[in-house]
Amino acid sequence: MRTPPSILLALWLVLPMAAPASAQSCPPASAAPARVIEIDTSAGPLFGDITKQQKEPGFLAEKEVVLTFDDGPMPWVTRSILDTLDKHCAKATFFSVGRMAAAYPDTVREITNRGHTLGGHTWSHPLNLRRLKLEKALDEIERGFAAVALANRDGVAPFFRFPGLSDSAPMLAALQKRGIATFTVDVVSDDSYIADARRLAEVTLARIEARKGGIVLFHDIKPATAKALPTILAELTRRGYSFVHLRAKRRLEVVPELATALAPLVQRNATAAEGKARLVPFYGTIGPERVAFIEAGEAPATTELSPPPRARVAVEATDGKPHKARDKASVAGWRPAADRPPGWSAEITPAR
Repeated sequence: MRTPPSILLALWLVLPMAAPASAQSCPPASAAPARVIEIDTSAGPLFGDITKQQKEPGFLAEKEVVLTFDDGPMPWVTRSILDTLDKHCAKATFFSVGRMAAAYPDTVREITNRGHTLGGHTWSHPLNLRRLKLEKALDEIERGFAAVALANRDGVAPFFRFPGLSDSAPMLAALQKRGIATFTVDVVSDDSYIADARRLAEVTLARIEARKGGIVLFHDIKPATAKALPTILAELTRRGYSFVHLRAKRRLEVVPELATALAPLVQRNATAAEGKARLVPFYGTIGPERVAFIEAGEAPATTELSPPPRARVAVEATDGKPHKARDKASVAGWRPAADRPPGWSAEITPAR
């Protein structure tokens, strides 16, 4: 399943190199020291509270936060977010959509050049993924990984997040066979519904405080997120929170056939003139872009995490029928509302 060297070499020769990072270090009082957790994904673990499936135990201490961003990159939003993360010496995980990565490979590379982790979020972000035929759903996942890996030119972590957090036992079983870790979330910022940056900051901070940390969901396609993030990170730092960086122990080996098919598209968009529409992404069009690299300070200590494999059962046949659990009670790990931790929800609803 290894990507052919000829494809990677072609991209290396065609794609422009990113600008080097500056020597500027993190401000001395910008954040509590971060912790790095290196995850062995070979057992296909599932992390985070918002799921009906069997998941791994929490790995964060009180007042530790994992920052995650979905759906990008969108250069004029993502780069502002990257600047804010740099100022607070915080590292995040970006779950990029394949079409967006193929449209803006330069921004994808900037994410990893600044030291962040890059995962997959399907090719075209179908919200009904678990209602698709299993074969189609898995193609969406694999195609997305291939596009992100090619755009980044240095591969992709075997980290995945379901659009709309719409997971299922059959898809998790397939990801487990591929050695891919799935990340749901503990805290939803609601930036999909809140356009006012001040209100977004208030809601996000309140939810993080209610749970005393956790894996937090943002979107790097939302201008309100970019505007609210400086306040959110500054206030978390003031309250004694620290930002944990997730890394994978290995890169994902993408499907060679998909890498071959997508390579010309990534090359074409990478060499397009600045400001010229490359591929019309499903979330927006070309906007203003800005680059400002800041190098992180001293490397924190690394903790290794190697969850054991779980017996994930495909509760529906793979003959084209929907591949979701028959009922809540049949799913391992399901808990009634009274037993859920603060901030846990089986459904995501807008903050009012």
